[in-house]
Amino acid sequence: MQLSAKHLEYWNRNLKVTLTLLVLWFLVTYVLGYFARSLDFNFFGWPFYFWVGGQGALVVYVLIIVYYARYMNRLDREYGVEEEEE
Repeated sequence: MQLSAKHLEYWNRNLKVTLTLLVLWFLVTYVLGYFARSLDFNFFGWPFYFWVGGQGALVVYVLIIVYYARYMNRLDREYGVEEEEE
């Protein structure tokens, strides 16, 4: 099956946003988590490294999911490949 230029553009935009969000996930999960102990200051009354591990990363994960879902719904409508509602 040969993909049209429109399909390739859709797929490239999908891959670009996915890669960007995966890099953000990696930074929050590993890089910030690794260096968080050295960031020893209070944040909302708690040590920052505790807040990052306990709450901050989870907030970022939820925001990543919400952004990706909204972005892909908008992209699907733009390229005419949205799901049909029953």
